[in-house]
Amino acid sequence: MPKVIGGILLISIYSALTFYLGWGLRQWLVAMEWFRYPILYWLVLYIIAFSIIIGRLHESLRVFSIISNYWMFIFEYGLLLCMAAHLIIWSSPFKNVQIIGSIAIAMLFVLSVVGSYLAYSPVVRHLEITMDKKSSNLESLRVVVASDFHLGVLSHKKHLQRFVTLSNEAKPDIVFLVGDIVDDDPKWFVQEGMADVMKKLTSTYGVYGVLGNHEYYGKKIPEFVEEMENANVKILRDETIRIDNALLLTGQEDRTNKDRKQLDALKLTDDLPWFVMNHTSNNINTPAKMGVDFHMSGHTHKGQLWPNQYITARVFELDYGYKMKGKMHTLVSSGFGFWGPPMRIGSRSELWVVDINFH
Repeated sequence: MPKVIGGILLISIYSALTFYLGWGLRQWLVAMEWFRYPILYWLVLYIIAFSIIIGRLHESLRVFSIISNYWMFIFEYGLLLCMAAHLIIWSSPFKNVQIIGSIAIAMLFVLSVVGSYLAYSPVVRHLEITMDKKSSNLESLRVVVASDFHLGVLSHKKHLQRFVTLSNEAKPDIVFLVGDIVDDDPKWFVQEGMADVMKKLTSTYGVYGVLGNHEYYGKKIPEFVEEMENANVKILRDETIRIDNALLLTGQEDRTNKDRKQLDALKLTDDLPWFVMNHTSNNINTPAKMGVDFHMSGHTHKGQLWPNQYITARVFELDYGYKMKGKMHTLVSSGFGFWGPPMRIGSRSELWVVDINFH
């Protein structure tokens, strides 16, 4: 019962905010003398607002899922711009709705263009660290770390090719894919033949990945793991492996899996550098105390859209970038892809190239 009440309350607030945004847009359309057919206007607005639900009803309604992704961007920044416009109108002598509204619409368009560029033009972040641990047969190691591809309709095959190109240019010894590789359902990965692109990744010791929360949302984990195997990506599920007697690599299940093993059950006694992939960086104290040498996560997207990064910074001890936690090197990536709108403001699609020196 509390969940039902909470759901009703959430839908009511969302509907009210949608109405406020629609009312603000209507004011501008009226001022421009472009407003027609009020019933159709509000009907279309609320269909778009609830397209995220409509798109899940049937495969034939898939277009609504795409619409909902863009709506997320319009909803967040539309509200911010609408409130800013009303604040100017109500608190300043300048009352021209036509001009203020037109500026707000223009800003929303500019933000969408900038956001699309930041989402689809990934950058390579470089990091060099010295690890206080010796590898039996390595003096140094170059790794590529990436997460949150959300491969599907909008984070598509062409975007994956960008990753493969940038990763191969770095000539890594090993590649780590730290969860949310596909956007819920792996069917688009299969339909678009993305495995053929992923297979082109080159490295000395291979490509390894873990599950993220969105792989669990898709509820097709066996199919996903099999497809990754076809793409030459080894998915680690609560297991630790030795790689060429050079390092230990642990892949933890995402915390979405309530039955996942604790990290101490995955620890081996070998005195080799210990690398851990865990999609969500909700707890970095435990791996630091247990002697993990390099801990990799994603999930946060660095908020993806400003000002969301201020929320993730409060939720996570480390929501983005590099941090030394005791003797443990910790890295959280903002992701190579995106979730929802194919846009980023205040963050950027990225992969990390980390040069590790052992001593």
